[in-house]
Amino acid sequence: MPTSLEIFEKYRSALVSRPLSAVWRGHGSAIFLEFGRLSPRVRRDGAAGKSQGELTVMIEWSWRIEGEDEILCGSWSEEQVWEEVLKSLFGRRIEDVSLFGRLPELSIALAGGLFVASFMTADGQPQWTIFDHRSELQMSRLIEVRDGGVCENLETKNTPAELAPIPKSPESSFNTVIWKALRHASSFPQCCQCVTSMSASPRLT
Repeated sequence: MPTSLEIFEKYRSALVSRPLSAVWRGHGSAIFLEFGRLSPRVRRDGAAGKSQGELTVMIEWSWRIEGEDEILCGSWSEEQVWEEVLKSLFGRRIEDVSLFGRLPELSIALAGGLFVASFMTADGQPQWTIFDHRSELQMSRLIEVRDGGVCENLETKNTPAELAPIPKSPESSFNTVIWKALRHASSFPQCCQCVTSMSASPRLT
């Protein structure tokens, strides 16, 4: 079975140097970051959906964006502050991706000294997921935290979540049912690789 670092390294190396191409708002404070070349998606009803990057980072809630010496905004900030800061991330390339904490949280270092970090403050698991859509097969790979460790799974690509772009309010056009379906993609049984030894190191890069 692959080690923690081997599982995470596949996704880290795939993300590094890719630009942030789009940001979408989900339910509440959930955010979706699309990296690399964007591709169109089609919703279940046949209508055009939002474009999807080669890789997607989803943070459901409890996140923050940091400068080099301060927190610029977080999921508890005013939404007007979110919009301004999130839009400033567009086009910035990823310099590094790392894990931190006893239970693995995600930190994305962007060009210009900006960082996006998950920071779960409720019960349960850290709530971040990295999706890899690059396969030509009808499956996407993903990693997330389960039982305190990083797990890799497969999901079908026909999960067309309809999300609101950042400048709009989260209630404006979000389809909660489809979003929940995307969240439960981890329940797919295929190819689950779980590693629970993340606590061995306070920070993994």
